[in-house]
Amino acid sequence: MTQPFARDRVESLLGEGGGILRLQPAWVARDFLPPGRRLGLAEQEYDLGERGAICERWLASTTPADNRIRVPDEGLSPVETDDGQPLLLADAVRAAPEAVLGAAYAAAHPGGLGRLPKLFDYAARLPFHIHPPQAYASLVGRQQKDEAYHFLPDVDLGPHPETFLGVHPHIAAGPRGEALLPYLQDWDSDLILRTSRAYLQVPGEGFLVPSGTLHGPGTALTLELQEDSDVLSMFQALNGGRIISKELLYKDVRPEDRDRDRERFPLGFVDWQHNGDPDLYAVAHLQPRLVGGSTPDWGRREWVFSGTTKFSGQRFTVRPGSRLRVTEPGVYSLFAWAGRGTWGGHDLVGRSPGRDELLVSHSAATAGVEVVSSGTEPLVVYLLSGPDLHPASPPESGPDGGGGPR
Repeated sequence: MTQPFARDRVESLLGEGGGILRLQPAWVARDFLPPGRRLGLAEQEYDLGERGAICERWLASTTPADNRIRVPDEGLSPVETDDGQPLLLADAVRAAPEAVLGAAYAAAHPGGLGRLPKLFDYAARLPFHIHPPQAYASLVGRQQKDEAYHFLPDVDLGPHPETFLGVHPHIAAGPRGEALLPYLQDWDSDLILRTSRAYLQVPGEGFLVPSGTLHGPGTALTLELQEDSDVLSMFQALNGGRIISKELLYKDVRPEDRDRDRERFPLGFVDWQHNGDPDLYAVAHLQPRLVGGSTPDWGRREWVFSGTTKFSGQRFTVRPGSRLRVTEPGVYSLFAWAGRGTWGGHDLVGRSPGRDELLVSHSAATAGVEVVSSGTEPLVVYLLSGPDLHPASPPESGPDGGGGPR
């Protein structure tokens, strides 16, 4: 597909959809843990043999999955088209960045949407791991990965609904890497977890996890919002009853750094001051906050992802039969979790893959979109934004300065 033709096609789809694209699910397999089987697939669709199993769904994704077994376009969200010809959201953004992102935002963010929302769904706790800060990610030509979690309500929490975060303060103040190094060298147990503390995963709440933070997320079905990257270093050897390949400790480490420093090199990724903060829970904890400071007649609008300029997220809970108009400062994506209704005239049905995901372009977002809750239960929708569209700590007023949607 030539670039002018691709641009014309994207602009045509946006014109037909009122500036909105419907997206299809992007399923991602992982081979180091069993799936939680809460993503809405048929039972036989989860298991994929040598690739592992479907454990994640990436939302409005322009990021390819970086798995041991590479599959073309894995992790990339398809755009629904009338002619049946395939179109990836990544290609749409690349072909027509101004139409999707707006001219000013496209110029300031040449990488595109710059964030990756996903659902992760595991039957065992994720291993203790870390995402290298930018100084280290740059060594392998990659982007750092700040991320945040929101634990979805009204679904089974799994057997281990707690998240390990950071290290004990006395470790950060004293031995630091020397306390963790033996576990990386021996690579035969899960005992590295005793260097950390676990916090309960409460549905409707979450955590903010910057790059350089050691963490081991629990088994709650999680909506994650992160920077546009898939870098990591695994620090826990035994998890879910099996030994994880030690190659994942060095996944984003240059060969020369590995040869020189071995297990000591990934310990450089750790932000010891942050990890050992005695108030780490208070610093990391994300609790929903009302946008505008009050509840309008139509329902609730809340910040669920905040505390960073890298991304932000809101949750709309719209009462049955209610309507409102939503105005945002730029492009965003949507994920419907419960209820049914319309957003800019496009149907949304919670927990219905293929009918629960939209991308709203800059022009539609800034002009304002009509939202209607048409079901018998509240329409619950997550609105997910990329870098620099909202301040790190959003004010208790609507993002358009007008006290929120009408």
